[in-house]
Amino acid sequence: MRMMVQLPEADWLGWHTARQPDKAALHVVGGPSVSYAVLDDRASRLACWLRGLGLREGDTIGLLLDNDARTVEMWWAARRAGLYFVPLGTRLKPAEIVYILRDSGARALVAAPAFADLAASARGECGTEGPAHWIMLGGAREGWTDLDGQVATMPPTPFQPSVTGREIIYSSGTTGRPKGIRRDLAPAAQARVIPAFEQKLRAACALDDSSIYLSVAPLYHATGRYLMRLIESGGTNVILPHFDPAAALRAIANWRVTHSQWVPTMFTRLLALPLAERTAYDLSSHRVALHAAAPCPIDVKRAMIDWWGPILSEYYGGSENAGVTFITSTEWLEHPGSVGRSITGPIHILDEEDGETELPPGTIGLIYFEGGVPFRYIGDQDAPAGAPDGYATYGDLGHVDRQGYLFISDRRSDLIIRGGVNIYPREVEMLLEAHPAVREVAVIGLPDPEYGQRVAAIICPRKQSVDPEQLKAILLSYCREHLASIKSPSFVDFIHELPRSENGKLLKRLLRDHYASIS
Repeated sequence: MRMMVQLPEADWLGWHTARQPDKAALHVVGGPSVSYAVLDDRASRLACWLRGLGLREGDTIGLLLDNDARTVEMWWAARRAGLYFVPLGTRLKPAEIVYILRDSGARALVAAPAFADLAASARGECGTEGPAHWIMLGGAREGWTDLDGQVATMPPTPFQPSVTGREIIYSSGTTGRPKGIRRDLAPAAQARVIPAFEQKLRAACALDDSSIYLSVAPLYHATGRYLMRLIESGGTNVILPHFDPAAALRAIANWRVTHSQWVPTMFTRLLALPLAERTAYDLSSHRVALHAAAPCPIDVKRAMIDWWGPILSEYYGGSENAGVTFITSTEWLEHPGSVGRSITGPIHILDEEDGETELPPGTIGLIYFEGGVPFRYIGDQDAPAGAPDGYATYGDLGHVDRQGYLFISDRRSDLIIRGGVNIYPREVEMLLEAHPAVREVAVIGLPDPEYGQRVAAIICPRKQSVDPEQLKAILLSYCREHLASIKSPSFVDFIHELPRSENGKLLKRLLRDHYASIS
């Protein structure tokens, strides 16, 4: 089935292709370079083919792909086809992929050959309650649709939807499992309308058509959105297939990178390079180094500013886009430890107990924003509850100083951030609670010098007579079998009772303080 209609000029990729067809949209380190014209053509053919499968506007597809040009092609194809697309973590276990595919209602899964076995395992666990279409890049595989062989036959004439597709990012939500963040699809005629929220963020980052952006994180991460912003701005992306500190520095020098984005763990690895290697590359083109996703130790950030100069800019936010703060190196040196001032709407620090009383500067409370972007979690009938007067929160504690600079005290008090990756303790707890040897469990994050935090499980066993070392080995093996390695505990301890308040609330802060002091 061939669907041949014209693409509206409103599409950013088509708009830039018409003006600079031969300009590089993508450079893959160690791989191909892709021009705007080639990306435009490929995205159009893919969009036609996806809709030819019977997918309708507003349908969802899952993407199990690597850091490659093909991933970006699929993103743009989904947008042009009016589809939601869900980037899937490549370190997830099959059961975790199955949960997201079912929860999002994905009607298709597109997988890269590198993850063929993982995708096949997920398909086996899905049974009949999963996507109708299982699609493989890079050639034929028995029982899978060969995307490359079929897309090559599609015409380059673009498909025109009435809406523009967009990503669904999975975040923590309010229950143990990750929750999909869905926003309404915008009319295709408005595809080049940049919302005020986006305008402020792009202005803060100084993105334009001269920008060359180095993407060092996995593209399934929410930071992949910056790669799309670069194409929407007419700039060029440089994609690092896997993070390596020396390779990242080499890419900055070779491609004359102007912008980049990192997590603090990467800074630690960069600083660990021998001085001769750190100084071997010309980094003079580099003018904006963004970082987020986890708190950055003050000494690490000072060391990076000493090395790279005052080009580090930090932002604080989340996939929900409840609000964003931003701080430059110059500001940070005057307010060390701050994550900046809001670039969206006003910040309100509310009393943690009643969630209503506004607290004065310097007093720690729950952080709320005004002016965020509306969203819904998949499966929720209403927008997130509990936010007064239209405010929204990520659930973090902090305070503002008298100049309006925000300081985070507890980053989602229970959330564990390991190497910039969010780990939801309740998901690990639910798995362990299902084991017959476990009576109660609390999963917490403990300090880790390289990754920021490590996962620790504090367990009340059902039988106190069991050999602790034997039980520890059994439970660690159980977690590794069912969870991505990054989520699996690296520390286990057994206690008789978990600390709780008079009303029965689990006091994880006491556990964190105790184990952090002895770890």
